[in-house]
Amino acid sequence: MKLIPRNVLFGNPDKAMATVSPDGSRIAFVAPVDDVLNVWVGEVPGAGARPVTDDRDRGIRSYWWAYDNRHLLYIQDQGGDENWRLYCVDLDSGAVADLTPFDGVQAQPIALSPRKPTEMLVGLNRDNPAYHDAYHVDLESGRLDLVRANPGFGSPWGSAWVADEDLRIRAAVRPTSTGAGYELCVPDNDDWKVIETFDYEDALTSGTLAVSGDGTGLYMLSSKNVNAGRLVRLDLATGAREVIAEDPDYDVGDVVLHPTTRRPQIVGFVRDRLEHEVLDPEVSQDFAAVQAIAPGEVHLQSADIESRRWVVTFLVDAGPARTYLFDRSDQTATFLFANRPELLDYELAAMEPFSFTARDGLTIHGYLSFPPGERGPLPTVLNVHGGPWARDVWGFNPEAQWFANRGYLCLQVNFRGSTGYGKGFTNAGDREWGARMHDDLLDAIDWAVAQGYADRGRVAIYGGSYGGYAALVGATFTPEVFRCAVDIVGPSNLKTLLESVPPYWAAVREQFKRRVGDPEAEEEFLWSRSPLSRAGDIRIPLLIAQGANDPRVKQAESEQIVAVLEEKGIDHTYLLFPDEGHGFARPENRLRFYAAAEPFLALHLGGRAEPADEPAGAASDV
Repeated sequence: MKLIPRNVLFGNPDKAMATVSPDGSRIAFVAPVDDVLNVWVGEVPGAGARPVTDDRDRGIRSYWWAYDNRHLLYIQDQGGDENWRLYCVDLDSGAVADLTPFDGVQAQPIALSPRKPTEMLVGLNRDNPAYHDAYHVDLESGRLDLVRANPGFGSPWGSAWVADEDLRIRAAVRPTSTGAGYELCVPDNDDWKVIETFDYEDALTSGTLAVSGDGTGLYMLSSKNVNAGRLVRLDLATGAREVIAEDPDYDVGDVVLHPTTRRPQIVGFVRDRLEHEVLDPEVSQDFAAVQAIAPGEVHLQSADIESRRWVVTFLVDAGPARTYLFDRSDQTATFLFANRPELLDYELAAMEPFSFTARDGLTIHGYLSFPPGERGPLPTVLNVHGGPWARDVWGFNPEAQWFANRGYLCLQVNFRGSTGYGKGFTNAGDREWGARMHDDLLDAIDWAVAQGYADRGRVAIYGGSYGGYAALVGATFTPEVFRCAVDIVGPSNLKTLLESVPPYWAAVREQFKRRVGDPEAEEEFLWSRSPLSRAGDIRIPLLIAQGANDPRVKQAESEQIVAVLEEKGIDHTYLLFPDEGHGFARPENRLRFYAAAEPFLALHLGGRAEPADEPAGAASDV
């Protein structure tokens, strides 16, 4: 089996993130310019595309069409600090305007609308770093006008503000008086009226989607009175609810709305794989035709304003994603691109769903990626997802392919606390950091060993963010289980983590207190769940990587445990990236990290490694 070069897996894609313009005449996508991702635009089907942005630093990873078909919008931060600025590109003149030129301020796009094609709403925490006020933006002049000051609104679901197709604020989300739940409010003269309340237990499995085109209803996800998040329509005048789609065990994971009516047309549930249900008979034949275009999961990326042309991407586990332009008028599909065509030159690993019963009877799901042609017992990398309020999904995963290609079994576990499996499963992770959440990971290893898949004596724990915390827990709480650990931007002290969250997380601070622990009242409890409290028990090698500008997990979280490792002479490597935040956006930094992690794993697990070819100066080794 050929070794897949790291740059094929972790470098920039050839092309990605295609969208169709509102009038259906042009295609936009991101692609490298001098190895930096920029937005390109070409005529349908992407012919004659040219770059329309000129980012020279971190690359553009989020962009939108304005409904005037003339402007493109994107956000960018500095060095990973997550103080996003909103930029506007005039496709006629090529001019780029910084619409929010404020230092230390974060822009949150709220809404665009075909009824107001040269306007948008954006949230800015300009006056109070904890709360985003709603501003109206004129895309032609760049003028900013305050629409609604924020009296304390905030949401775990994204923006606190909900706007209709006329760009009027129609609803807002705020914490309850205890901070544990959330209230959905509608304007009531100069005040706000509560029309729905979500208790603490529903906070992570509910959320707003869009106001209906006629302005009378709000489409949202809600797990109120049931286990899993359902798709519902909430009447904005009466609060009456209509259930549109539901599953008893899985939260709604994907919703396709009509571009103008905002009516839900297709809904998806992420079970072992993404499975869709068509809600609108008008698109039933079209969706069936789309499913026949290519193998893999169907992801509807974009549609023009008439919903005539769809951009559709097909995701598979063992190959590149393929993107097509589908024309509903004649049922034809035009191939646009594969995101990483070089993958076709290599043998890739399948991703296999699995489940097992944890020690307390809870059913845990996950995914296995074996080296092609091998079943074990194999050296194993337990790759723990971040969040923790997120989940692993089926599909192409560059790290899973990397591990499998190097000779390891990649074990991914949706431990309790992960989302997607209903609120009972998500809430089962409350106050279980470093406890039952970690037990689920240990039980997964036991299961894989019992199946003959994993070699118990050669297991590494690896992850980023919460996954980095889990790696540190593995190294400190249960070092006898693991041969080595890799921590990427993982917190080492839960008290200092919770005390240093960004100010604009004010609305979710109480959620952290309830789900993790209260740094003011439960210092001893948080310390008992912190890897730093047992740093002296580490007896396995550690690789730690940190972004210096990370606003979520501060640099001190890595450096305080590194200081203990140095003091006690424990084998470790520390990589500090001065121009990164919560993860690695710059491809040279990603490649530098993987170039360090690969020989580290090979040394301790015995897998294969590509000869190092590290970009100079991308990080500092401390």
